Amino acid sequence: MRYISTRGAAPALGFAEAMMAGLARDGGLYVPEAMPAMTAADIAALAGLPYEEVAFRVMRPFLGGAFADDDIRALIAAAYAGFGHPARAPLVQIAPGHFLCELFHGPTLAFKDFAMQLIGRLIAAQLARSGRRITIVGATSGDTGSAAIEAFRGLPGVDVFILFPQGRVSDVQRRQMTTPAEPNVHALAIEGDFDAAQARVKDMFNDHAFRDAMGLAAVNSINWARVLAQTVYYFAAAVALGAPHRAVSFTVPTGNFGDIYAGHVARAMGLPVARLVIATNQNDILHRALSTGLYATEAVRPSISPSMDIQISSNFERALFDALGRDGAAVAALMDELKRTGRFAIPPGALQALRAGFASGRASEAETRATIARTWAEAGELLCPHTAVGVHVAGAHAGPTPMVTLATAHPAKFPDAVEAATGIRPALPARMAGLFDRPERVTRVPDNLAAIQSLIRERTGR
Repeated sequence: MRYISTRGAAPALGFAEAMMAGLARDGGLYVPEAMPAMTAADIAALAGLPYEEVAFRVMRPFLGGAFADDDIRALIAAAYAGFGHPARAPLVQIAPGHFLCELFHGPTLAFKDFAMQLIGRLIAAQLARSGRRITIVGATSGDTGSAAIEAFRGLPGVDVFILFPQGRVSDVQRRQMTTPAEPNVHALAIEGDFDAAQARVKDMFNDHAFRDAMGLAAVNSINWARVLAQTVYYFAAAVALGAPHRAVSFTVPTGNFGDIYAGHVARAMGLPVARLVIATNQNDILHRALSTGLYATEAVRPSISPSMDIQISSNFERALFDALGRDGAAVAALMDELKRTGRFAIPPGALQALRAGFASGRASEAETRATIARTWAEAGELLCPHTAVGVHVAGAHAGPTPMVTLATAHPAKFPDAVEAATGIRPALPARMAGLFDRPERVTRVPDNLAAIQSLIRERTGR
């Protein structure tokens, strides 16, 4: 199994090398050279298996011999041992034909744990074999950062720097990043929005001298291993609802497009997915792009679903690559235009392919609040605001197939929004009860590449 860049000008790599690199040297994102297929019999055989075994069978073809089978099984078992539900990603029905897939039972109460807990162990295993030291840099709109810190805190050979937008994450999200005491983790509050943080991370990767000197590695959803780990719960949910004998639809609240792209991968592998629905909040660039054919950035508007307050959806590049017939030069030209002008027109053929593969919708702030209130009143389920965006949009795309909305975060991560909608303030699980009693460690940084790089050099001693 080899991995190629979406921009076509970087060398192909094996799984372990692509995982450690994160971003390709040409600025593109790694994708499989060819997509492994699962037959209907393969998919049917997943029924009734523990989540860990489903993960092994779905992911193994992508690893290309990078890890022995026994090692893969052990790493998967360790990754999910700390989850708070034995099913790992249980389904909960909220209406006829409509289900939530609860992805918030991991250590930081968000779907990012499914990938981050595993990628942390995969990277640690690779470092143990190579003797290398790496510096992880990441940008977060809230959940990726806390999941990354939880996965890598205290690990030898790893320094972790997470950029998050100052004042634009919830108190729980911030404290999950700022209260770990391990000296190898560093929470950096950038004076800007998520797109600024993400741009500085990409700038660091594209500064090849800095990248090589620091041994940079990425654990944002630009890292292929993140996307791969997230394909597993699509298979688990669909098989529980009758796949491959009937198709299943999914609605995914998304900002950076990684989680729904994982659904696209599952479908490309053979999972019978009837519809993949992109759910956006008021920062609805993905919905606008599919509706109009123009990907045009606007100012980010803070919302009660802050993890979706994004205008540059990095993983959309992977979908574009597929929609453009895997033409790396065409993707590179569009990404250059986006960087220069803040917009690009999706070529007609690619737009037709994207519309064939994805539906989309948006939820306003008022609609999000109303969905939280209604779901509590009608189904007795508290939704985080991101999940509520998905549930609202899913309602417009109901059909004869079961609809699964991905419940991406625990409602207690966003207690103010949930309380305002329902009058109920959700409590953190007991294992996190002391979160607000711990001291915080955070460094304010300007939206300035040189200043951030200087801080990283100083903290790592390189």
